[in-house]
Amino acid sequence: MSDDSATPQWQDTTRDESAPEPGTASRIVAALDDDTRRLVRLSAVICTADEPELRTELLSATRVSDPETVEELILQSYLFAGLPRALNAMREWRRASGRKAPPRDEDAARDDTAAWRARGEVTCATVYGRFYERLRHNIAELHPALDEWMIVEGYGKVLARSALDLKRRELCIVAACAALRQERQLHSHLHGALNAGATRGELDATLAALRDVLPGRDVERAERLWRRVGGHLSARAQETD
Repeated sequence: MSDDSATPQWQDTTRDESAPEPGTASRIVAALDDDTRRLVRLSAVICTADEPELRTELLSATRVSDPETVEELILQSYLFAGLPRALNAMREWRRASGRKAPPRDEDAARDDTAAWRARGEVTCATVYGRFYERLRHNIAELHPALDEWMIVEGYGKVLARSALDLKRRELCIVAACAALRQERQLHSHLHGALNAGATRGELDATLAALRDVLPGRDVERAERLWRRVGGHLSARAQETD
């Protein structure tokens, strides 16, 4: 959910000499707890994988300590993967977990656009930090309806729900953007995850956890972008010392 004007670099297939050596991914992944690792992998798989691979990750997700977090991840996936994939994922989750849908979702049933807008503005401002006002301007320039839907529907109705904390939501969004090769949004949500409380180690681990569920080149490109973002942040920090 961004309008970064940087040119996407997904077409760059040159080898990155600073890429991690074989065997380092498993050590990096240890920075994530098992539940979060399963969630970020599932987030990527919902976006791009076929049903057999989706079922495999959903079976793994049945071991997540709080199944509500899995359902929240699947609900938020419609913002990034689209409604058909979200519906398929929830259908397969019901089969894998044996959990029935709740009879009612009080949060979704509310008819209070003003409240959704207010909490959407707070959540979006947390994710985008000092770039929040520029984001709102840029999206409104594309179309005011997109700005309204982004805040009310995306950040208010979905990403501000309490059953999954914002930090893990953002790590899952990073995984989704990497899977979908959406470099502009990936750039924004790498920053967003940090703004929501993730550590650099957790972002390293999120991307490393995707190495056997996404094509290698896609993971390497995402990691390359993350190294650029991290380098810029380190340079800024040194300038302010």
